Amino acid sequence: MTQLTVTAQKRPNPYLSIDSLDPESELMLLHFGPQHPSTHGVFRMDLYLDGEIIVKAVPHCGYLHRAVEKLCEKLSYVQLTPIVDKNDYVAPMTNEQAIVMACEAMLKLEVPRRARWMRALFAELQRIASHLLAIGTFSLDLGGALGGGSTAFIYCFRERELILDLFEDVTGARFHYNTHTIGGNRHDLPAGWGAKVKAVLDVIEARMPEYAALTIENRIFQERTKNVGVLDGELALELGVTGPNLRASGVDHDLRRDAPFHAYDEVKVNVAVATGGDCYARSIVRVAEIKESLRLCRAFLDGMPEGPINSGKPTKLSVQTKIPAGQIYVGIETPRGELGTWLIADGTQNAYRLKIRPPSLHALSALPYILPGQTVSDAVAILGSLDPIMGEVDR
Repeated sequence: MTQLTVTAQKRPNPYLSIDSLDPESELMLLHFGPQHPSTHGVFRMDLYLDGEIIVKAVPHCGYLHRAVEKLCEKLSYVQLTPIVDKNDYVAPMTNEQAIVMACEAMLKLEVPRRARWMRALFAELQRIASHLLAIGTFSLDLGGALGGGSTAFIYCFRERELILDLFEDVTGARFHYNTHTIGGNRHDLPAGWGAKVKAVLDVIEARMPEYAALTIENRIFQERTKNVGVLDGELALELGVTGPNLRASGVDHDLRRDAPFHAYDEVKVNVAVATGGDCYARSIVRVAEIKESLRLCRAFLDGMPEGPINSGKPTKLSVQTKIPAGQIYVGIETPRGELGTWLIADGTQNAYRLKIRPPSLHALSALPYILPGQTVSDAVAILGSLDPIMGEVDR
């Protein structure tokens, strides 16, 4: 991992006591969310304002808590993928991959090569779909300055639908797929699907200049995002921030290259890195990652090996799959960063303890550091630039 230098400014104190400020400053407390559409789900922040300037930010999570980890401890291992699908509901493919990889590592189960290549292909298609939605919703967050941002949002959503069509052809579902199983995959690629994928990739690649013209090349977009919400690389590492948010702060780290999984040890991954650490840099990284994922998808399609897609035996009863006692942590690179699964097994068909490490939670932990000193309108842009998914934050 190579770290590039990002200038670290004096950090605001996230534990600042409001009582320590000038009592005559007439601070205003603004409850931002949880019903506000720009909070990307149900998320609330308490913003203490001096006029339009944020003095202190206190984020509150927990509005989407569904006890996912405890539910996973009550269900058998083969029943977990539909549960974790709902965590990062914008990238459910990678949720499934993270959970089954932890089980496979505990079982020392070798996944067939074709299944690993399929997983890598699905992960890159999911990354494209996720980043398209991130760019589109971020344009909505910037709002009126971009003519409401609806044009970029509709364009990005249009191409995302094409990828969901591809997933539907394979799994029969457009959103929560339940296609990954312990030992491989449940569904093989249908005949002619590869040609459809390449056609979709060509369409998205041809329309990339449209996205750039509406966003990162747009002068108003640049003025709203440059030098706004700067997160330096050192602080990002301290907070456990990963993924595009970390790489936008100048830290060259990507698990697809640095700790390869699936088929990433057989295909080179070019990691996109920016050095600004601001909202603009985060947008630059996501656009660059879409372009790289287009290349990777073609490489995985062209090199897709023949063979079985699952090394496990069909299970008629959920109690048939038992994992020996022990514990393991498995982390993979998702569109939002490192999604980790810590699994403790006790030899039964249920996990003794399961802990999920969601990248969005670590990204939100940066808000108390990067919001003070910014305006209320910038708060919307900063939150949107982090691309949090509240389903995995609260779980």
